[in-house]
Amino acid sequence: MKKQVLFIQGGGEDGYNADKTLVAALQQALGADYEVQYPELASDDQAADFGWPAQIGKLIKAFDLVVAHSLGASMLLKYLSENKVETGAKQVWLIATPFWTGSEDWKQGLKLSTDFATHLPKDYRIHFYHCKDDDEVPFDHLSKYRQRLPSATFCEIETGGHQLGEKIRLVADGIKKEAARP
Repeated sequence: MKKQVLFIQGGGEDGYNADKTLVAALQQALGADYEVQYPELASDDQAADFGWPAQIGKLIKAFDLVVAHSLGASMLLKYLSENKVETGAKQVWLIATPFWTGSEDWKQGLKLSTDFATHLPKDYRIHFYHCKDDDEVPFDHLSKYRQRLPSATFCEIETGGHQLGEKIRLVADGIKKEAARP
């Protein structure tokens, strides 16, 4: 039976379509033992968090592991740190994850609580991937997560930009390595 992977899209005006190439590359790198599902998240512009955490919460229950990109990665962390999670993926792979700060009104629903790390499920393994040449999410956001989540795994990538380019294979390799662990 194939391992089921949920891919959560990044944001932006056309985030779903922009990430299709990334999803296809991940599926190819993972191979036939994995099946990557890529449902489109609807954005509720009236909700401060676009309604994404609630949608993510419903989706993750049916998957072995979750890969999330950019805004989707930060919204996955928001969901996991603000809700009791009893089922679903125990492996989380985050790519180019923004760490929201600032006092602008539009950011308030995206920000994590200051103690978010203490509220994450203890049995989850969290992995971060970020390229140094990402021109959308500054690379220093990775260090903000590293300070708050020292037990997570962090992969710093020299080049690949916001979409990782061919470096998505590093994520696939990490997933396969974790799958081989007892």
